[in-house]
Amino acid sequence: MEALVSALPYAEIILSILLIVGVVLQQRGASLGGAFGGDNFASTFYKRRGAEKFLFNATIVIAILLVLAAIMSFLLARS
Repeated sequence: MEALVSALPYAEIILSILLIVGVVLQQRGASLGGAFGGDNFASTFYKRRGAEKFLFNATIVIAILLVLAAIMSFLLARS
């Protein structure tokens, strides 16, 4: 149990870096106007395929794992 408590902060750091990388890689194709809310007709809905879909799903999984690691860290620190 003590090993898990000492490893959770490192897991949170790794997961947070992976989450940042996943979000930044998704935003790489957007133009500067789209980043600030401008409509340049590139923000329409389209179906994700291939690597883009994998990156999108991986980012969601990493975010969920980060939240679960933070909750576990909080609960284990209290006891």
